[in-house]
Amino acid sequence: VQLQASGGGLVQVGGSLRLSCAVSGSTFGRYTVSWFRQAPGKDRMFVATLYVRDRSTLYADSVKGRFTISRNNAKNTVDLQMSSLTPEDTAIYYCSASSSVIRSSVASETAYAYWGQGTLVTVSS
Repeated sequence: VQLQASGGGLVQVGGSLRLSCAVSGSTFGRYTVSWFRQAPGKDRMFVATLYVRDRSTLYADSVKGRFTISRNNAKNTVDLQMSSLTPEDTAIYYCSASSSVIRSSVASETAYAYWGQGTLVTVSS
């Protein structure tokens, strides 16, 4: 399976941005897709997931209430709508996919075999 992340860019504090992860090469409906991010000088961290088995969502505390993950089955994409952005949201955002991850492990990057190339989000103050 191949993942292609897009939609990053430069946005001002308080602004919004929508990221998209296009999934190809396999049956889209088999995969849990998650977003992670890596800020400069920091480890990659979990952001949000859309768990394929029950269509549930899970968010990191730092983005809860501001970010929304959604699935577009017609386009085979998983999107991340980000709002009320702060400089702390500046990072490279990666999408990842797994057909076997269990719910208790969705926030662990080691649970994912497939990764997109990343898209840079910069929030300026």
